[in-house]
Amino acid sequence: MPDPRDATPYDALLLLSFGGPEGPDDVVPFLENVTRGRGIPRERLKEVGQHYFLFGGVSPINDQNRALLDALRKDFAEHGLDLPVYWGNRNWAPYLTDTLREMAADGRRRVLVLTTSAYASYSGCRQYRENLADALAALEAEGLEPPKVDKLRHYFNHPGFLEPMIDGLVESLADLPEDVRDGAHIAFTTHSIPTAAADTSGPVEEHGDGGAYVAEHLDTARLIADAVRERTGADHPWQLVYQSRSGAPHIPWLEPDICDHLEELHGAGVPAVVMAPIGFVSDHMEVLYDLDTEATAKAEELGLPVRRSATVGADPRFAAAVRDLVLERAATERGENVTPCALGGLGPSHHLCPVGCCPTRAARPAAAGADSPYA
Repeated sequence: MPDPRDATPYDALLLLSFGGPEGPDDVVPFLENVTRGRGIPRERLKEVGQHYFLFGGVSPINDQNRALLDALRKDFAEHGLDLPVYWGNRNWAPYLTDTLREMAADGRRRVLVLTTSAYASYSGCRQYRENLADALAALEAEGLEPPKVDKLRHYFNHPGFLEPMIDGLVESLADLPEDVRDGAHIAFTTHSIPTAAADTSGPVEEHGDGGAYVAEHLDTARLIADAVRERTGADHPWQLVYQSRSGAPHIPWLEPDICDHLEELHGAGVPAVVMAPIGFVSDHMEVLYDLDTEATAKAEELGLPVRRSATVGADPRFAAAVRDLVLERAATERGENVTPCALGGLGPSHHLCPVGCCPTRAARPAAAGADSPYA
């Protein structure tokens, strides 16, 4: 059993997230950061930014990350874990490179990274690793010695990630009108990605037929649905569906879309639906707009009672899960025998992303993996 206060050899934890605008003037520059290199005209970005303008130009993700930072620091302090927690974003302030520069100035030499993505995929894992490599290269170019970085394993099947979602789903079912509650279906939602990216997600041996991305979500959905059945005594049919597609229409993406799914369920006479966004750590813009605004409007148009269950956010159980993952990885690095905490049929994910994991057509250096140039 790992020492609950020993994070050796690590001397810091970095919370690495996507970032989001914090005012109307930030929206287009933020979207330019997100889409850099794709040649998307500024006028088109203004159109895309309308989702943000509906909410005053503010994405909730930064405040949600601040809340998670507070939860992590509180949990670590209460359990005697002396590990400072920093925060950096890919696409908005505080920028990842700036945060790593601060960490280097503070003398941090061995850093663990927690990303706000629980599953394997290019956009949910390797792209973060590429951003880390870019930031480390920038520090080297400035004549600084960058810290060594390792990434925490995927946590989709850790109890501390699952339990808050189970509670949220039970509460959402209870909030439905009693006459439709027992017949309600569950729509587990996650971000749609191109099918080609899904098929090559995870280690090479898991490629094909949705790869690790779909398999991990299905495992999560089964675990939650089974727990809900045990809690409520009702067996609610469920399906994994997708949202937030953003690609060209001629490129195949994972389906069905949540709105199409709601139409199908309504046509089949399903009396109610709970949308459970298991693919997202917090209630950021894609949850607030794509589910709470767009999908909810579709359900109202159909006359279909619908609820949306909560994401994990800054739940204390998730903060405790992060502490567990930190101690597990630290003990493993020290050569100790550790039994990772993971539920479901897939078991614990790898600590080190192997070569060929979640590839992209334009190969770029990626840190915190077996193919890292920063070993």
